[in-house]
Order: sequence, then structure tokens, then C-alpha cells
Amino acid sequence: MARRKDKLKLGAFLLFTGHHVAAWRHPAAGEGTSLGDYVELARLAEAAKFDTIFFADGVAARLSNLEAASRKAHSGVYPFEPITLLSALSAVTTSIGLIATASTSYSDPYNLARQFASLDHLSGGRAGWNLVTSSDPEAAFNFGHEAHIQHGDRYERAEEFADVVLGLWDSWEDDAFPRDKPSGRYFDKDKLHVLNHKGQHFKVRGPLNTPRTPQGHPVVVQAGASGPGKELAARTAEAIFAAQITLDEATAFYADVKGRLGKYGRSEDDLKILPGIFPVVGRTEAEAHDKFEQLQDLIQPEVGLGLVSALAGGFDLSSYPLDGPVPDLPETNAGKSRQALVIDLARREKLTIRQLYLRIAGARGHWQVVGTPEQIADTMEERFENYGADGFNIMAPIMPGGLKDFIELVVPELRRRGLFRQEYEGSTLRDNLGLKRPANRFSRHAAAAAE
Repeated sequence: MARRKDKLKLGAFLLFTGHHVAAWRHPAAGEGTSLGDYVELARLAEAAKFDTIFFADGVAARLSNLEAASRKAHSGVYPFEPITLLSALSAVTTSIGLIATASTSYSDPYNLARQFASLDHLSGGRAGWNLVTSSDPEAAFNFGHEAHIQHGDRYERAEEFADVVLGLWDSWEDDAFPRDKPSGRYFDKDKLHVLNHKGQHFKVRGPLNTPRTPQGHPVVVQAGASGPGKELAARTAEAIFAAQITLDEATAFYADVKGRLGKYGRSEDDLKILPGIFPVVGRTEAEAHDKFEQLQDLIQPEVGLGLVSALAGGFDLSSYPLDGPVPDLPETNAGKSRQALVIDLARREKLTIRQLYLRIAGARGHWQVVGTPEQIADTMEERFENYGADGFNIMAPIMPGGLKDFIELVVPELRRRGLFRQEYEGSTLRDNLGLKRPANRFSRHAAAAAE
């Protein structure tokens, strides 16, 4: 196989205390509750030339098991709403991308389009929207619903939501605002386009009251891996935050999603696949494994059980023995792809419930690697060169130390192998991810009609 000519992309997935479920209990863990904490992390990632920082989000505190929830930091309680936080970080960074999660299930498309357009303007073209459908059933009760939206309905809504947002982002052509003082013309009315969307879920007239952004529109990211999720990504996404554990799973997912692009008139370069990786790095294997076991020893059984229950579809497993097998579970209305991933892992490795929570306590269904800088670089290179990834979202086990370790130890090794950049390629997130700037759909159609 010929060596790839492109370089891998790196994102820093910033979770306040770290990604390991027990990270908050570690003596070296920061609290991640002040703006200064995130300024430090963003500047670390930017100095290392990462493509982006990434924030997850949810719209419900997961408190159904209050005792277990009270013992973990990963309970749906976030220090900051991510768009607000990234707006602040845009003022203290210059080149790194700024990606925030926002749900199509419990958001309004006009407001969301305006918020992300504003972030793109504030940052000079570095914004990205991670489009998700809310899998947390408790979120429904915060938005006037009596029950969680069905999985299929969530994706139907997401499809239409994405169309509305993308349409609103094209409300104005790039040169619609001459702001010509001598003539008194502030904007060109012929370069304004009113959406007038009327669909099953939304009626949105438009136009967006924000000019077209430096990137044309923010980069659209997605995380779904179910059938509908992959189809939505093939049609609308420009990056996917994927979750596969084995190389075979990663290459199959990569080929599947990239193979769907052609029917939407897209090329493989129009979509970057960036799986999560949970790296525990040490200067020796022994040091790396010692770091990992220190975190594993801090896991409380009720927290581990709650993690498995949540990722396996939200089913309460407390009545089953911890040292017994994972029971057969019905199909969930929560995250279908993550349920399948976790159950398949348990069956493949013949894990008990306790063994399963120990297995996923760090990466929570993503790829976990424990080793030296060379070993971690080896595995990343293998996955990249075999077309299982275009890059990776780094899920540091503990903050800020885990991110510092990766930057100080693994990034130089990736550069030595010619796999990662020395400097940014451009000033926008699109420039650095190697994504083209989208044309305004209305101006393109207008030009075609005039020919």
C-alpha cells in the first residue's frame, strides 16, 4: 500500500477533569471550572498546532441514580455552555479551530445558525458545529416533552434542521455588504436570499440577520454511527467524530461512510473521519500502565455500573451481579450505535459487567491505547495509513496533565515520522482541515440560471 501523502489531523477533546470516569478523584486533576483552565488548555493545543479544540455538551443533568451521579464528574453537569465558552476562547487564540456540540433535538435552527455564525465571525473563521441528536432521555423533560423523541424521528428532525441551518447560512452572498458611504448603499438587495422554509418540523422564513461568515459557513461535524447517522453525515457533514475500537471496525466504517458520498455529489476529500483516541502515555511501558492503573483504582463500583448502564442504552443493570455476564438487552431509544459497540465489546471479549466497566471507564467506547510515545504513534500511524482515520480527537485521561503528556511526548514522534504538521496551513479551520470553502447555493443557482 502506498504511503498517504496527506498529514493526519488532531483535535483536543476537552472534558473538564479528563476523560477517565474517575479522573476528578486523581490528585493531579484540575477542576476545569474556570475560564483560565480552558485558556491554558486551548493555548497548549494551539502551540502544538492542533487543528481544533472540541467540546461535548448535553441539556440534562443525569440524576436518575442520584447516589451514583453524586460520585462522578461525568453526570451531564458542565461548567460552561460550549458556544459561550468558545466565544471567550476565540479572543485568546488565533489559529486553532473551535468546535461546539449543539443538539438538533432540543434547539431552534434559527438561533443555532446565528450563534455559530457569530462564533465564526468572532474567531475569524474557526468555528465548527458538532451536530448531534440527543440520546439522553432525561433531556426531553426540560423542553416540554412527556417522553424522549423516538430515534427515527430524531434523525428526521435532524435532517430538516441541518437543511434549515445550511440554508440560513447562505442568506447573504459573500459581497452582499458593500457599505459604500459615497452612494449610501449599505447592502446589495439583489444578494439577499430569503429561505422561506416550510417543512414537517420547521417553518423558518429568514433571512439570517448575520452576514455570511469567513468560512462561507462553519464546519459541520457529526458523531452518529447508526445507519441514519451515517447517511446524514454523508449528505451534510464535513468531519465525523467516530468511535471504533479495532482496526477492522475503523477501516470498515471509513469505507462505508466515504462510499456514501458520491450519491450526494461529494468527493472523499469533502469529509474527514476523526475517531476518538484515549492515550495514556509514559516514557516506558511500565510508567504508562502505572498511570492507567492509578486511575482504574479510583473507580467506584456504583459509578462503573452507572457508566455501563448508560452506554448500554440507559437500562438499569443494578439488579444483575457485577461479576456475571452482561445480560441480553432490548433495542434502545437512546444511542443505538454506542449500545451496539459496548455490547459487541462485552460479547467479543467475554466480559462481566465489572470487567466491562473497567474496560470502558477511560475511553467510554472509544479507542484506548496505553504505552510509550513510539507505541502510541505506531498504532495511530497504522490506523491512518490503512484508511481507518484521517486524524484523531485526543481524549486525554486527565486534565491538564494528560494533554501535556501527549503534546510533549507523542506529537514530536508523529512529526519525526512526517505524519503531523510543523505549522498551520492557513487562518481558518477549513484551511487547516483541508476542506474547501462552500459556494453560496443561491448565488451559484442564480449564476447558472443567467447562463
